[in-house]
This record gives sequence, C-alpha cells and structure tokens, in this order.
Amino acid sequence: MIRQIILLSVLVAGLMPCFGQNRTDVPPSVDLQLYDIIQQISSDRIRKDVITLANFGTRNTFSDTISNTRGIGAATRWIKHRFDSISTQCNGGLEVFYQDNRIKKGENKRIPRDVLVKNVIAVQRGKLHPDNYIIISGDIDSRASDVNNAETDAPGANDNASGLAGVLEAARVLSKYQFNNSIIYATLSAEEQGLFGGEGFAAFVKEKGWHILGILNNDMIGNIDGIDGTIDNRSFRIFSEPVPPTETETERNSRRYMGGEVDGISRQLARYVFKMTTAYMPEMKPVMIYRLDRFGRGGQQRPFNDAGYAGVRIMEANENYNRQHQDIRVENGINYGDVVSGVNFDYAAKITSVNAITLAGLALAPLPPAHVKIGGAVSPSTTLAWDKADDLNCIGYKIYWRDTTSPQWQYSRFVGKVNSFKLENIIIDNYFFGVAAVGKDGNESLIVFPNEMIR
Repeated sequence: MIRQIILLSVLVAGLMPCFGQNRTDVPPSVDLQLYDIIQQISSDRIRKDVITLANFGTRNTFSDTISNTRGIGAATRWIKHRFDSISTQCNGGLEVFYQDNRIKKGENKRIPRDVLVKNVIAVQRGKLHPDNYIIISGDIDSRASDVNNAETDAPGANDNASGLAGVLEAARVLSKYQFNNSIIYATLSAEEQGLFGGEGFAAFVKEKGWHILGILNNDMIGNIDGIDGTIDNRSFRIFSEPVPPTETETERNSRRYMGGEVDGISRQLARYVFKMTTAYMPEMKPVMIYRLDRFGRGGQQRPFNDAGYAGVRIMEANENYNRQHQDIRVENGINYGDVVSGVNFDYAAKITSVNAITLAGLALAPLPPAHVKIGGAVSPSTTLAWDKADDLNCIGYKIYWRDTTSPQWQYSRFVGKVNSFKLENIIIDNYFFGVAAVGKDGNESLIVFPNEMIR
C-alpha cells in the first residue's frame, strides 16, 4: 500500500507545472526501486548470521585460527563462505578475497605478539564507473573485559556481529541489482586492537588508486535498551568529523573567508545518510553527531578519514555498557556480557536498510561536479560554477543552500545540465551553498561545497 501511495504521489507531481523548465528534463523525486530494497532486508537473516557469529565463542584477534568451530579463524572463513555463496546466487557478481595485514608486537599495548589478521572483502563492480567505490564496513573481532584474553568467551553479538551481519545482508540484497558505481562490502579485523583492519584496508585502496566516495562504518546497530533506561527502536546516530585532517594550510585559510567549518566531505556524507533516511524511511530518526566518534573512542572509519576519505560511523542511539567489552557474568544482580539476547534484530534490519538505500543511491548516482566555485560578494545574487562530469547518467545539477546555522540543507533548485547558475536575490553572505549531480532516476551525488572563488 505504501509503495502504491508513493507511486501515485510521483505521478501527480509529474502532472504539476514545472515553472518554466522542460518537464522531460526534471528528474523524479524518488527512485521506487529503493523501496523494494528496503522491503527485501530480512531481520530473520540478520538474526541467523548474528547467532552463527556469536557461536564461534570468541572472535578475539589472538584467538584460535585452526579450529573450524571456534575463534577468529573459523569466523573469518565462514564470512568468506557467506560472500562466496552470495556471489554464486548473483552469477558471480562479487569479487571476494582476503586482504591481509601483519601487525608487529609492541605497536601498542594491545599487541603482545606478531599477528596476521585478515579482512574479508567483496566488491560489486559498477557498470559505468567501476573505479568509483562506496564502502560499507563492519568489524569481525570481539573482546572480553581483558582485550588480550583470547580464551574467554566473547560472543560479541552486538559489538559487532550486528554490524557485520548488516554488511552481509546488504550484500545479499544489493548484489541482485546493477549499479553505475562500485560497492565494497568490507568486514574488517583487529578493531579492538587499534583499528588495524581499517588502517590496512585504507592503505590497500590508496595503493590501488581507487576513488572512494566514502565509507559507512557500522559498529553496534542492534541495541535498543540504553544504560540509562531509554528504550528506542527508531533513533540512530551518524558520527562525522567536520573537515578532513588532510586539508592544507591554504584550504584552512580559505575557510576563514568562505566558510565550510562544518562542510567537509565526511559531513556531506552524513547529511546524505540523513537525507536518504528522511526521504525513504521517515519512521526512522537519524541523529547527526558532530564529532569523529564517541568521546575519546574510535571506529574503523577513522583510518579512512586519516587518509583523506569521507567516512562516517553509523550506530545505535543508546548504548548499554553492561553489554560491551564485558566478561559474561552476573554481578550484584546485573547481567553482563554481549550475548544474543541483547540484540534487537528488527532494529538492526532497519539500520541495515538505511545503509542499503544510501549505498544504492550513491552507487546509482552520477559523478559529482568538480571544482565548484562561488561568487557574489557585495552583490544581490549568488553565482555558482563547476566542471561538468563526463557521465551519461547525469541529467543535470541541483544547487543547494541553507542558513549558516542550519545542520541540514534547506533549499534547492534543479538547474539542468549547465555548468554555472546565478541565484537571483539570494545573498551570498546569509547562506552556505553546494552543488550535486542528478541522475535520470533522480538519485544524486554527494553535495560538493565550493572551495574556490569566481574571479
């Protein structure tokens, strides 16, 4: 019923006047296949994968690598088998491989000996731009109270079998579709030892020269019962840093005059997640958190941020610290431990759906505009200019603007397949601006904030 109502709304919108624009050039407001993707995400499949991962007993980085039933080795081989199975079901549509990283003893206090860790990666190639990638990631490893205790049971059901199961489920559903850009499904190791899996994979993609649109790191997406007593199965958090740590001194100086303190590439990726959620899953409540990660802590998106890529952390809104990094026990009447009973699978499926439609939107979207410039000082109007991308899927460009105090883009105008546009009577001093490329199906690229002035 919901899909029929949306379709009717789109048809009605198509009959409305287009205010001077050729109606055939105006993109649709929604892409109906994204609703189909949401419906295909299975909480039951996520439940089965979380249970399987938890049943390996522990996935500690230093746990057993030989056993077929216990430890990090068994878990890693099972993940590869799941990716291989998904690839078989889509006629070999995934390239599945191990990406190894060797960590040497003493790199930090959590590395008591040399260890070889394995990321398991699956790549779904895009048909138009196979060297453009959007990544979804989740952690393989788990831990008990003592991060170096590789023998104690540490099922890691929520931290982070939930996020890993979300990656597998996104791969299962999205592998049935064809996209213009490539998608990487990354399960990363040694997070608890110091984000080494993310660090190794970020170095790997940089060496390959792959163009990374961004990474959606999923770390704990299954808990709805907060330590403060809050129960919430709708809200989730999106962590993003304001500007890349790799920006140059020239870029920093430019921001003092042009703005952009909260408009770096990771923040635009976070806004994209927010926009896709509110457009396609209005029952969910995304919460933007303006910081790299939780206070004093980190996730596998950080090594990508460190390398200059856009990256965000997606996770539950309310954590329960009794269920993370804890030995399984009962103490003073309180249950401790990250066990399967603490995971809400319907909630994990909703957050997985958020990831899936974000991945699909970016994978379907045209290439973003390049070299976006802005001008309009001491003028009643604002002009933006950009380089058009060589993309057959691009139907045109959309200019966005917002109040300087607004966290989200508030206003937009589709301007067609041009490379510059003047917004009459919109004063540059009062707003921030950006430009996105729009595809024939209505999917948009990330919004690009101008970083040059029109001379």
